[in-house]
Amino acid sequence: MWKRAIYYGALLAAGTLALQWLDYQRLARAHSDAIYIFLIAAGFLALGVWLGARALGAGKPPPFDGNPQAVASLGISPRELTVLQALAAGQSNKEIAALLEVSPNTVKTHVARLFEKLGARRRTEAIHRARSLGILP
Repeated sequence: MWKRAIYYGALLAAGTLALQWLDYQRLARAHSDAIYIFLIAAGFLALGVWLGARALGAGKPPPFDGNPQAVASLGISPRELTVLQALAAGQSNKEIAALLEVSPNTVKTHVARLFEKLGARRRTEAIHRARSLGILP
């Protein structure tokens, strides 16, 4: 019973496929010029996008220098700058302390001085201020 149903289903599927193929052949013959124009236009579009991307590509961005003038004018030390970068990376005081091999109290002192120098009251505000000054990327 099941074998016969599968056989008839496969036969109907093959017949449908043959009819669809014939309909496609008729459509392709009737509109062959439109199909060729579409393929040529798609090829030129792809070529134009590729050439445009190569010609107008931004290339390599300039290396980030960290705005040394702003760092110097605020009086941020290299160690405080390292702490600020770790803050921007989302690290906690304990993680920063382990990274720099100092005590967490030293990191707290650096963070407090950064807050003073940047005029911030919390970490996110300090990071936002440093990014707006160009100290952080």
